Amino acid sequence: MKNFNSLTLIFCIQAMFIIISIQSCHCRTFKPKNEKLIESTCKKTPNYIVCINSLKSSPGSSSADVRGLALIMVKVMETKANDALNKIHDLQRVLTGHNQKVALNSCASKYNAILVADIPSATEALQKGDPKFAEDGANDAASEATYCETDYPAGTLPLTKWNNAMHDVAAVTAAIVRSLL
Repeated sequence: MKNFNSLTLIFCIQAMFIIISIQSCHCRTFKPKNEKLIESTCKKTPNYIVCINSLKSSPGSSSADVRGLALIMVKVMETKANDALNKIHDLQRVLTGHNQKVALNSCASKYNAILVADIPSATEALQKGDPKFAEDGANDAASEATYCETDYPAGTLPLTKWNNAMHDVAAVTAAIVRSLL
């Protein structure tokens, strides 16, 4: 019985070693090519770090072409816009000053425009093979985030982190889309 348990244990260890070896071999032959595509694409953007971090953390980027990377970045834009809009709604519940409310309402309107118009038009344009309209949507989103930040004196709105994140991701997206033109 002890010999049987020892043989079973040895067999299981060998099987695990083979499985791990196969998976790591597969990754080594596949990843470098697409990592190079991601890196070369991100080098053409205004913010390499934002680009690399966004794409490498997104499922599907390891097998995407440049158009696929652009679509992934549009989804990242959508996430950032939703994050900013959620922060705006949180602030609307706690801030009471008239100027703050006006500023928050204006920013909410800008982020709604990003979510309702810019992102859907960019997605559709990329899916239909018309990158110019996708670039316009990404540039519009970057502008909206900038307007939210610059329409009001510094310190009036505690949204700088979200506005900058939205702007940076949208600018990266526009640059990736531009490479498709």
